[in-house]
Amino acid sequence: MNHSLFTLIQYAREELKDTYGPEEIRSICQIIFTDVFHYTNIDIHLKKSEHLDESFVKKFFEITEQLKAHQPIQYILGETVFAGLRIGLNPSTLIPRPETEELVYWIRETAPSSARILDIGTGSGCIALALAHFLPQASITGLDIATEAVEQAQRNALYNQLHADFIQADIFRFDTPEQYNIIVSNPPYVREQEKAQMQKRVLDYEPHRALFVPDKQPFLFYEQIAAFGETHLNPGGSLYFEINEAFGSEMIQLLENHHYRNILLKKDFYGKDRFIKGEKI
Repeated sequence: MNHSLFTLIQYAREELKDTYGPEEIRSICQIIFTDVFHYTNIDIHLKKSEHLDESFVKKFFEITEQLKAHQPIQYILGETVFAGLRIGLNPSTLIPRPETEELVYWIRETAPSSARILDIGTGSGCIALALAHFLPQASITGLDIATEAVEQAQRNALYNQLHADFIQADIFRFDTPEQYNIIVSNPPYVREQEKAQMQKRVLDYEPHRALFVPDKQPFLFYEQIAAFGETHLNPGGSLYFEINEAFGSEMIQLLENHHYRNILLKKDFYGKDRFIKGEKI
């Protein structure tokens, strides 16, 4: 059977209807056509009825089978787009979320142009590299416990021709003489009890170490990083977190307990408490 872009979209809708919603399927097809087969958006519109090469169709079917097994499209392709940058991924790196882009844009609004910035739990390096892109005079370091994540972040820096330093370290054992204007972190914050509400493609493929905290220690990383900031932020420096939407008021209290001031809680575009900022006295 001859296939066109149009018939492949119809095929994906039928094959993936039990795994994804209609809008998600449309978006995934768009990603495959542009990222794997290098069609432009105009090509997709103008050539949607043209017959396709068999190798193209075979590759599309293979990707569809992986998607049916709940493998995220970002891991199938090995990359995603974050704040306009192409970010490579591996099994040790979390897929960056659109909400996290909002955190980057918030920092960009207020950061000194030559700020010293530390990104704790950098993963793929998406936050650090987006900030390096927006603040080219800044000095930026990303830290992660996973060697595979650090190596991926370094590759992403090279690919995007951006400068940031990436180091492998455990924040619970890390110390440095460096002082920073900004410390930012999107640490693990999903409680184990929340697994029941999560999608299979997250649970089966994304790194649990980057996602989950014990039910009885939901602030494990926030406490450690807030304490680290007390001794490693310059006076007036800022600490930024992405947070669990269930703990907005608790996070305000946590930062107050660690002597931060001018604390701001910010909602994401879904209207959920998602980010918090505090300044060191």
